Amino acid sequence: MATATALPERFDADHPVIGMVHLPPLPGAPAFDGDRRTVRTRALEDATRLEAGGVDGIVLENFGDAPFHPDDVPKHIVAEMTAVATALTDAVDVPVGINVLRNDARAALSIAAAADAAFVRVNVHVGTAATDQGLVEGRAHETLRLRDRIGADVDILADVHVKHATPMGRRDIERTALETVERGAADGVIVSGAGTGVEASLADIERVTDALAEQGHDRVPVFVGSGVTSETVSECFGADADGVIVGTTLKRGGETTAPVSRERVEALVAAARDATSSDD
Repeated sequence: MATATALPERFDADHPVIGMVHLPPLPGAPAFDGDRRTVRTRALEDATRLEAGGVDGIVLENFGDAPFHPDDVPKHIVAEMTAVATALTDAVDVPVGINVLRNDARAALSIAAAADAAFVRVNVHVGTAATDQGLVEGRAHETLRLRDRIGADVDILADVHVKHATPMGRRDIERTALETVERGAADGVIVSGAGTGVEASLADIERVTDALAEQGHDRVPVFVGSGVTSETVSECFGADADGVIVGTTLKRGGETTAPVSRERVEALVAAARDATSSDD
């Protein structure tokens, strides 16, 4: 059976800062402008600015493809993202993750394996969520078996009560986190706010970290997946988060679709390092 490297060992930092590369609309998406080269150039520019600014990892995501396919993106999207991901992993030395929106974990895992990426982000790994794409169901059973079948050394980082969605079944966030790890076999979990750029609840972060620790899952990292800024990153680590995934605040003017600003990256990374060094 394929066993992925333990997720915390992927990163050089004890409390990693992971930056987002939000791809512009890809071919086939309604807003695609017809220029593949620009898509790839922009992705590489954003990735190199993130690395130069000091991030510990990067997630590549097809953010510009709205409205998103629920759970099975077309083959041309897989091909485009594989080409970009391969160029990106060749260009940077930090671990790279793949997220295929809205919830195509099989595509993300396949791209990651082909492009030598380190992990994937899965928005709905277990359970069911009501989203603007309709009901999205977790397919942990397929994702784990595919990882084994293709021998992929790729970790699974799964959202708990993912943003832009309402979990079905009224399960509390602690129970969902435990099921994501114990029954879904995720290698790490993510706690986010209600939407892109929206702060996650500190209470939710603490509830998840406490629940996992109480059941002996101290080695499973908990990331904060939205709304993190230079001003709030210390609060995230104060709530016992192990790492942060940051997109919007690292962009010029704090605009999600703008290019990455190296200065903003440096400011957030410095704030994160200050916060964690004060805890040591």
